[in-house]
Formats: sequence, C-alpha cells, structure tokens
Amino acid sequence: MSTTSPEFPPKTYDIAIIGGGSGGYAAARTAAALGLRTVVVDGARELGGLCILRGCMPSKTLIESANRFMTIRRAEEFGLKANDIGVDADAIIERKRRLIGGFADYRSGQLQDGRFDLIRATARFVDGHTVEVSPIDGSASETVTARAFVIATGSRIFVPPVDGLHETGFLTSDDVLDRKEVPESIIVLGGGAIALEMAHYYEGIGKKVTVVQRSKQILSDMDLDIAEATRTALEKRGMAIYCGTKLLSAAQAPDNRKALTFEQDGNEITVEADEILAALGRKPATDGLALEKARVETTGGQIIAGKTMATSQPHIFAAGDVCGPFEIVHVAINQGEVAARNIARLLNGETTDHEEIDYRLKLYGIFTEPQVAIAGLSEVDAAKVGRAVISASYPFDDHGKSMVHGETEGFVKLIADPITKELLGGAVVGPEATELIHEIVVALHFRAKAGEFALIPHYHPTLSEIWTYPAEELADM
Repeated sequence: MSTTSPEFPPKTYDIAIIGGGSGGYAAARTAAALGLRTVVVDGARELGGLCILRGCMPSKTLIESANRFMTIRRAEEFGLKANDIGVDADAIIERKRRLIGGFADYRSGQLQDGRFDLIRATARFVDGHTVEVSPIDGSASETVTARAFVIATGSRIFVPPVDGLHETGFLTSDDVLDRKEVPESIIVLGGGAIALEMAHYYEGIGKKVTVVQRSKQILSDMDLDIAEATRTALEKRGMAIYCGTKLLSAAQAPDNRKALTFEQDGNEITVEADEILAALGRKPATDGLALEKARVETTGGQIIAGKTMATSQPHIFAAGDVCGPFEIVHVAINQGEVAARNIARLLNGETTDHEEIDYRLKLYGIFTEPQVAIAGLSEVDAAKVGRAVISASYPFDDHGKSMVHGETEGFVKLIADPITKELLGGAVVGPEATELIHEIVVALHFRAKAGEFALIPHYHPTLSEIWTYPAEELADM
C-alpha cells in the first residue's frame, strides 16, 4: 500500500496516535502491520495505559486477595477450621506491584520494539494535521505532522463538587490500588462498577463499608432486577447501601474520622467512617489537547465519534474512554483496530464504505461478590429503542452446583425476540458470572435461537447448565 503523498513532506507520518494505552496500542500495531508510517505520542509517567496500571489488572489483583480471605472467613460453613486469620495489607500491595510491574514492562516493550516510533510527550493540536509535542523530560517542544490521527487519551477520575470534601480529604481508586494503610471503615461515594468493586475489596478483607449512591439504584444503567439482586447480596454481607441521595457535605468528625451528610427521601442523614472513597466515575481526558484547533467536536468533554471511529474531521479518529460509549478495554481495543484499518482505507483513497464497529455483543463484567455480567441487549436498552422482547430467568438458590458451592445469591437471565426467539442478550448475578457470560456471547455471535441453545449439552453438575432453564422457558413461550 502506498503511503506517500505530495501534499506532505517525506518525514511526515501517515498516522499519529495520541495515547499508548490499550486502544492506542491496538491502533498502532494494526497501522504498522498495514504498512503505515506510525508514531505514538504518550505523555504518561509510566507506559502501559489505564487498564494495566490503574484499572482492570491491579483492581482484580486486590480483589482476588479479598475473595480468598472471604473463603477463609467461611471455613466453618464447609466443615473446616481456620484459626488466627488476618490480612497483611503490605503483602497484598506488594503482590499487586510485582504482577503489574511485569504486565507494564511487557506493554512498554511492545511500544518500543521498533514497529513504530514512540515519543514520550504530551500533545496539543496546532491545526488539523499538526500537534505540538512537549517531552515529559522537559526538553524543547517540537511539532509532529501526520496525514491522520487517532486520539486515545483515555479518561481521568471524576471528583464530585461536594462541599467540604477536599478539605476533609478523600481517596480515589488510584489511591486504593497502591495504599498499604487500610481503614477499618470507609464510605464509598458511587454505585457503579468501580465503586462496588472497591466496596467489595474492603468488605472482603473484613472492613465496614457504607455505599452512598446518587441514583435510585446501584448499577444505574442496568436492569432493575440485576441491580436489586446485587444490592440484596451486598447488604447480606453487611454493607450499608443508600440510594437516591443528594450529597450535601463532608466534614471532619471526632476521633479523626470523617463524616458525610446527604439527603434521602427528604431526610438529612450523616454517616461516619475512617475514610471516604470518591468513586463516582471517570471523565474523558481531553483537557489540554486543544481539540478546537483541529475542529474536533466534543460533548461534555467527550469526543464525538461514529461507528467508523471517525470524528467530525474525517482524518481524525478516536478510540477508548475518550469517545465511549463504553469504558471497557476490549471495546477500546476493537475501536483502535477499526480506526487504524479505516485510516488505511482513507489514505488509499477509499472515502466510503468504511468498516463499522459492532456493539451488538456488548459485554460487561463487575468483579464483586456475587459477580455481575451482561452481554448484548438489556431490557432497559430494548425499552429505549421501543423494541419488544421476552425474557426468562432462573435463580442460583435452586441450582444444585450453586448449592454445593455455597454461592446461591442471584440469577441468570436470557432475553430474546418474541417472534423468532433469537437470543438478544443475557445477564448473570452470581458465582463466576464474568466467566459464565461468555457462553451467551458465543450464542449471540452465532445468532442462536432459544430452542437451539437449550439443546446444547451441558455437563452435570456444573454452574453452566443453569442457562438451559431460561432457554427452555423462552423456547416454549
């Protein structure tokens, strides 16, 4: 594929990728494999991206320690004895650092293996084809010109404007992931994936947890039955959960504790704990990019990108958290790959019929206990677009293998077309949900119908065979 153009000087890159996380790296390796002269500009202090350094991998490492401790706490239930158990927070964090250090080193090596150039700098658009790059080592800025761009700068933690919160002090998920000091009690602001995973971690290692959610339900974007089953299970573990709140203020309390005051159902409530964790989501990391110079349109700081991943400028694309619509690493990777392939088409003179990303198999998992996972269309999604669906569910507390596991909270649910019975979505609240959901992803990929899926053999006794019950019910509707 020819990549030269008389409009640009020979040293100009075909594609410049701003951000070297999962989406940016996926775009870079794809572009390089297609023969495009590629550069990655990454201004982070450490190479690796959000998922490796401060997201997916470190949080799951801490959560795994919590899961193992929860199992030990329940030893007597299974006829076992475990005496003098305890938590070594230093050892938990050191294990996390060892593992994440290895993952980060591997990604750093991939970014520097010579397939494309890497510039350790922040980037700021000068115009639609030029960025000013400011090296993180403090050396002189320079400009980089490219025929096309992919913006993959990810997201940053969002801290709500709560009166007194900054003065009182608070933690973020970044702090938790590298903090060896563990409070005996904590107030978690938020009821989404990050908030609930952090709440699970602290309760799992035996700490008192209070969750304060502004929306009327935790997991506000999910179906109500999923949210309620998750809340019920977490409350049974001892968490206090408040939904439908308005955050009013934070303040210091006696004995070096912290107090949060909020309104719920017209009542003013104050709760106290040793620490407050602000986990109310993230916002696109677009500050400082000077996107207006490139005439890239945004909404609320988020870059507007279509299914080809092109922005308002046909030669500038985006991938990952910076454009959404889902803050999920495998989606960011897919978006980066699609963006790079479409740029190759664009630079080869193909201005139409570009590849579009398919969100039909939307997959999302939350590593609480019980776990939560969804795939495909939800009942909430269907209602938004006016699509008729049918659904069927089956509880884990009536499933043999779940009883043997001692994990009976939650249920599985399947969603299908009422006429064709094609499976459109699935959800799990329960044991190993993030593993069980992949069976439904495969079924959705091949557009299986409920009756066909019900006929697939499932080994007994396994957790997986629970899917056959709602499938049979849907097939008979």
